Amino acid sequence: MIDTVLFDLDGTIINTNELIITTFEHVIEKNGLKPHTREEMIPHMGMTLEHQLQTFSGRQDVADLVADYRKYNRERHDELIRDFPHVKEVISRLHERGITMGIVTTKIKETTLLALDMFGFKPYMKAIVTVEDVKHPKPHPEPILTALRELNADPARTLMVGDSAADLQCAKAAGVQAAGVAWSLKGEAVLRKYDPDYILQDMTDLYGILGWEPVKS
Repeated sequence: MIDTVLFDLDGTIINTNELIITTFEHVIEKNGLKPHTREEMIPHMGMTLEHQLQTFSGRQDVADLVADYRKYNRERHDELIRDFPHVKEVISRLHERGITMGIVTTKIKETTLLALDMFGFKPYMKAIVTVEDVKHPKPHPEPILTALRELNADPARTLMVGDSAADLQCAKAAGVQAAGVAWSLKGEAVLRKYDPDYILQDMTDLYGILGWEPVKS
């Protein structure tokens, strides 16, 4: 029985895909870096921002690129982010039924809270673990272990929901169950390579995993 559900943020419960890709394109063009296609960017999404910018630039020191990214990303944030279908209703129902929820993300605290507030998700999340709260980000288990500790949650009764290999690897390493989301830009086939316990075609699939009857519309 699952009584705790942890969610990744970007690409899982909040659609920041266009914001992220648009921001990378801006940073690459502004700094005269080698252009990268969407297809080249997508596999690295879910890793830390520094890792992605190091990959795209071929540089180790990317502090200036990170600053450019954060400035532009914040400027376009509210304009370009959306929610995914049924996420609001599912999170609300999980809360009503007593499921403990939290966020485990590689975003910084500021933009994590900004996005959660924008869609009204923050009150439901009893733990919010960002890249600033750990020494070792996903796919290392530390972020999920941090959330489990804050929530006093049992790993065997916890599910991590995410859209990237890093989410699934983090879950496996932390000893919790893992669910990939089929709406991931990386594609369902890529996620299946990491042996998730579940693949969600829609967020309402969580009801079945929790052993609940489907909600009739």
